[in-house]
Amino acid sequence: MPRIDIHADDYALTLNTSKDMLSCMKKGYLDSISIVPNMSCFSECMELLYEAVPGLPFLPKMSVHLDFVEGNCLSGADKAPLLTKPEGTLMGLSWGGLFTLSYLPWKRRQAKAQLKKEMKAQIEKVREAARRAMDIARQHGIPCGQEGLRIDSHQHAHMIPVVWEALTEAIAEEHYEVEYIRNSKEMLNAFVSEVPLWKTYRPVNFIKNRLLFFYSHRADGYAETRHLEPMYLWGLVMSGHMDYDRIVRLYPKIAAKAERDGRVLEILFHPGLTLPEEVNDEIGEEAARDFYLREDRHVEMEAVERLYRYLSNSGSSAISTSIK
Repeated sequence: MPRIDIHADDYALTLNTSKDMLSCMKKGYLDSISIVPNMSCFSECMELLYEAVPGLPFLPKMSVHLDFVEGNCLSGADKAPLLTKPEGTLMGLSWGGLFTLSYLPWKRRQAKAQLKKEMKAQIEKVREAARRAMDIARQHGIPCGQEGLRIDSHQHAHMIPVVWEALTEAIAEEHYEVEYIRNSKEMLNAFVSEVPLWKTYRPVNFIKNRLLFFYSHRADGYAETRHLEPMYLWGLVMSGHMDYDRIVRLYPKIAAKAERDGRVLEILFHPGLTLPEEVNDEIGEEAARDFYLREDRHVEMEAVERLYRYLSNSGSSAISTSIK
């Protein structure tokens, strides 16, 4: 079987989101997590993690969850006006806005320069916090397999051409030692072949799958030239509802495909639930209503635990990759 990475996005999105994810970490269910850098609750959420580290079975690998859609502009609104809302401090550029900037020549260079400044600010914030967490882990003998910088993004925005160019240039300019950049490349055949499941998918997620697949060649090329492990992502077609029943039904086909192609399989969950009282100006109302507040997040939380047990019971040697 391929190496499996059970991953959860959105640590530090809100306090309760982080608490839910910590409950999974304390049971050893998550190989890796993504940390949102630019929410006002960041410090409080990281303190929760630091306090929990000595009691963890292992410290999951930690990625920078680059966010240009929500939260605060860390580089300063004066340095990134294209990325912020009119009031200045909050990020406000949608996925569609970033996509558009990729194909407007008179805006592309300006957008790329501003994206690089914001990326560097977000990366440094999470990198410093992750180092502290790893230092605590070492002091208490808690294993952690992380060696370099890990990067992904909210809504997979780093796959958009102008964002990808800004990211790779920022990495080169700062000489970051990168061990992982998410390639949001999800095979489609396994989902299409299960005809009874067609009605359970949101049509927009198929569009997302194809768009990101189209741009994935850049990430593949980057990984190959820098000797990073190639990967598949699982979590686009089923985004918003990664439930256990469909996962185990599709798992044999998807895992077999990843193994044949020699790729790590990252299974992406969002197990943290945002509470209604946590919704503020930093979080978009539509996203909160359609995603962050939905009980589907606890469906995904349950699926994380059941998937871990499924892989354990099947004798998979690929789980708990963070401690190998």
